[in-house]
Amino acid sequence: MRTILLAATCLAALTSPVHAQQVDTRVIGAATLENVPPIPADLVRDLARYRESRAAGFADWMPDGSMLILTRFGATPQLHHVKGPGMARKQITFAAEPISGARAIPGTDRVLFTRDTGGDEWVQIYAMGPDLKPIQLTETGTQNGAIVMAGDGGLIYWAQATKGSGDRTIWRANPADPASRKMIYSGNGVTNPSDLAADGKTLLLTHRTSAVESQLFLLDIATGQTTEIAKGPKASLSGATFARDDKSVLVISNRGSDVDRLVEIDIATGTATPVSPPSPWGVEDFDLSEDGRILAYTTNEDGYSRVTVQDFVTRRALPQPALPNGVVGRLKFSRDGRKLAIGIATASDPGDVWSWDVTAGRLDRWTESEAGPIDKAMMPEPKLIRFASFDKLSVPAFVYRTKTVPVGAKTPVVIIIHGGPEGQSRPGWSTTPAAFADLLGATVIVPNVRGSTGYGTRYLNLDNAEKREDSVKDIGALIDWIKAQPDLDGSKIAVYGGSYGGYMSLAAMTKYSDKLAGGVDLFGIGDWTTFLQNTEAYRRDARRAEYGDERTPKMQAVFARISPRANVAGITKPMLIEQGANDPRVPRSESEQMVQAIRARGVPVSYILFADEGHGWRKKPNQDLAQQAEIAFLRRLFADPAK
Repeated sequence: MRTILLAATCLAALTSPVHAQQVDTRVIGAATLENVPPIPADLVRDLARYRESRAAGFADWMPDGSMLILTRFGATPQLHHVKGPGMARKQITFAAEPISGARAIPGTDRVLFTRDTGGDEWVQIYAMGPDLKPIQLTETGTQNGAIVMAGDGGLIYWAQATKGSGDRTIWRANPADPASRKMIYSGNGVTNPSDLAADGKTLLLTHRTSAVESQLFLLDIATGQTTEIAKGPKASLSGATFARDDKSVLVISNRGSDVDRLVEIDIATGTATPVSPPSPWGVEDFDLSEDGRILAYTTNEDGYSRVTVQDFVTRRALPQPALPNGVVGRLKFSRDGRKLAIGIATASDPGDVWSWDVTAGRLDRWTESEAGPIDKAMMPEPKLIRFASFDKLSVPAFVYRTKTVPVGAKTPVVIIIHGGPEGQSRPGWSTTPAAFADLLGATVIVPNVRGSTGYGTRYLNLDNAEKREDSVKDIGALIDWIKAQPDLDGSKIAVYGGSYGGYMSLAAMTKYSDKLAGGVDLFGIGDWTTFLQNTEAYRRDARRAEYGDERTPKMQAVFARISPRANVAGITKPMLIEQGANDPRVPRSESEQMVQAIRARGVPVSYILFADEGHGWRKKPNQDLAQQAEIAFLRRLFADPAK
């Protein structure tokens, strides 16, 4: 262990910088830990049972009706082949880095998969055959995604981003020949291919400006000319795909509605016809069988997924799958349209893949993932509550409480705040609240503050630009709600969040340190201006549309007022901050400037930097270490000072 002296106060003097603060540094694997005390062996042992679960995620159907799935047997998720329901998973990729996605190449026994390096998000596309020898199709140092394939598998199309640019280019290649790679279109901003017409002559493009604004275009591949379709008032348009022999487009849209609906747009006339029925809940995903006859879509109902299957041509209702109550990850029909793959996770099951036989009305389970040495019956079931914020807005939250705590007993509280902000905490499998509840004896509350998805466009927009701090006030209202509950210990509350949730944790600490025991910030935004200046160019404009443009005097003034770094004097309680060295979204400079600013005021702060991670921890050893440190930190916060 080595010790570094910084100019700051001693830990005991939180407000008077008169002594140098010591920083104890040690390295564990790829992580550098500063002022992180040794982790007790009993904690490592007890936490291990929560860290051994694994999930199966659906990737694609193979042409022969078998499946590609993603699951982790070692340190990282890899691609596996499953021949039939309940059959063995055969691993077919063996990379050191996690595989982020995969597709079967139609008409072949070959697959495509994507991965980056060390979480840097400069994703490459690889093709691989039965010899299991991957061939890189894309240019190193670029970011590649949004893959669209020709029906015969002879060509693939994708979007590419380059460093320093916010624009995308569209590329084409024969997946068997990397040398065939060719740029066919140069777009402005975030432009991605969404689908390819059956004749191979037209690409459907989606241009995304923000979470609530996008446009659709048809690209004539031969001429490079684009034609906008679905013109109208500003709206979100996602998941676009051709339908009815390429004469219409199916898309999820909020145009004319507060919630996302599935609509069909006639390309010739521009007429939009709702496909999903009126509902207070939005559509989040869909798939149309290749013959265009059967449609399946999911709605997000207070965080839970509901799957609907119908005859798209006649609109006749079909038998519906009776699925566990949870969160659906993906839907996709087999090539023959007879089976619908469904990936779903619940609060008591890590996540598995099922298929629904549309003709026979039969649900088959393809995988049965291991929960590890956890008694699933003891997993806390999330309870949905709502609390009133400062302006009477009703804010939903899921509450996790361990079943081992006696009814009525007061517990500490951990508030976990999701990232995004265009995100949503949902009641799927998550060992983090379960481990916190069990090993800390805590109640875990996971709010969906204003700005979250899943509750309509109005709710999504309530925190935009200069309204940013209203979402922080939601946390203040939740703290007050907690203090009023007879079974919650209002003197022992901690905030925890990652990415935008990390900003929320930092901001809550600047405003409510007097009501909090401390906070955990995972790669959060410390200064809005430096964040927008330093986040990768390919995402900067979309972030400005949500957060505000730091180049304007108005937003400069707002950011100077609300940024955690500008309000660091309000942080008077200990913090744990974690960061990935390769994070292109929230660069490490955001975390490190907050560590320095907090230490300069003599407030205890622990810091962990992962050298081989980006925006989140994807490698199991890092995930394990992070959660060990988090629970050890929170345990110290909640410890009885008299002991």
